[in-house]
Amino acid sequence: MPPPRLLSGTLFALAAGLMWGLVFIGPLLLPGYPAALQSFGRYVAFGLIALPLAWADRRLLSQFTRADWVEAGKLGLVGNVVYYLFLASAIQRAGGPLPTMIIGTLPVVIAVASNLRDHARDGRLPWLRMGPSLALIAAGIGCVNQVELQHLRADPNADFVRYAIGALLAVGAVACWTWYPMRNADWLRAHPDRSPRAWATAQGVATLPLALVGYAAFWAWNTASGQAFEMPFGPQPERFLALMFAIGLLASWLGTLCWNEASQRLPTTLVGQLIVFETLSALAYAYLLRQQWPEAATLAGIVLLVAGVAWALRVRPEPPAAAAAHHA
Repeated sequence: MPPPRLLSGTLFALAAGLMWGLVFIGPLLLPGYPAALQSFGRYVAFGLIALPLAWADRRLLSQFTRADWVEAGKLGLVGNVVYYLFLASAIQRAGGPLPTMIIGTLPVVIAVASNLRDHARDGRLPWLRMGPSLALIAAGIGCVNQVELQHLRADPNADFVRYAIGALLAVGAVACWTWYPMRNADWLRAHPDRSPRAWATAQGVATLPLALVGYAAFWAWNTASGQAFEMPFGPQPERFLALMFAIGLLASWLGTLCWNEASQRLPTTLVGQLIVFETLSALAYAYLLRQQWPEAATLAGIVLLVAGVAWALRVRPEPPAAAAAHHA
């Protein structure tokens, strides 16, 4: 591979990771805002940003059938709104580091899920060769979890149940974003003649009405239940709106654009490993907000996670025919 393409591709992947990491600090910067409002607000902002993109792609979007739009809506609901609802809730309950590490397992979780579901189509990953990577990832999450639990024990006002619920919500976010890329890939493979860019825009447009309905429903519930939360934009409207549009523009649109640029320049085996930039960026932002350096055990956990993901992504699947013969 020519060095300029390698360098530019890596820089695009780094830029994507730096922007995707922003979604992990939104809940920390708006601690008094319900996670549901942050999720709906982010995707209302992203949907509004997607509208001019849809106008530019209107000829391609006109080719989509009603079934295509229904599928785009499902993907937008699970992969955008519900995923970020789980993630924001997890971070507000468990802090930044542990949910970030759990989300950082996504490349491997997706590989394992695909191995179970799609081995007949895409080939089978040898389970024995995946074992060491899974062990490294588990050890890395364990290190970070141990440090966070020590902080909780030192805090007389700590809520261990709240922390545990945060960890479970992060697992829910992983489940959403394991389902999403597999389902999205199914559609793209079934429609090789369609534009991936227009399909991404369609998902943004399809998410907008869902986010608007969710925002309105939260507003109605907030009013009917007599909650003290100030609607429509909360007690810090300027900060809320600025963060929602910044995350919608930088993470949802520009981050994905940079990732697509990286994917065009780099081999899939390499670009898959570079998604770890998102995890590292999110952890860096979390510790910057805490104004402290990670402890030694946390750094060890991060190294173990990165090593586990890198190991897993080097394992190549057996071709379908060879896998079938091996298991016959």
